Amino acid sequence: MYRRRGGIEVLLVHPGGPFWKNKDDGAWSIPKGEYAEGEGGLDAARREFHEETGFEPGSDFVSLGEIRLSSGKVVSAWAFEGDCDPAAVRSNTFSLEWPPKSGKSREFPEVDRAGWFSLDAARSKLLKGQLPFLDRLFAKLGAGSEH
Repeated sequence: MYRRRGGIEVLLVHPGGPFWKNKDDGAWSIPKGEYAEGEGGLDAARREFHEETGFEPGSDFVSLGEIRLSSGKVVSAWAFEGDCDPAAVRSNTFSLEWPPKSGKSREFPEVDRAGWFSLDAARSKLLKGQLPFLDRLFAKLGAGSEH
């Protein structure tokens, strides 16, 4: 999701769980997830956006193409213009044995917070492997170096 507020801002999410708890720069992400069996990429993107934020995605999607992460995973992304209150983010959860080897399972939110970021701020917050999506969005919107 992006919005125009004297410049273009993007909505990024911070992953939940103990591994990401004290990480900030280079730890944020676009809302994303895996495709379900037989599900198309845009349908998966719409579903994952809702699951990770609690917000309904907009329409008029802009394709940002695909990137291959260093893990080998291929990620496809789409953008849409919208607005929301990041403090109202409500994410689905996942189970994890925590503490490790304790035999105790705990629930954690997939996303523990969200925020709006300018181009410059998003460059420092976003996971390195996802930076091409940011560059493509700003290029498609004709924003260039606008912040």
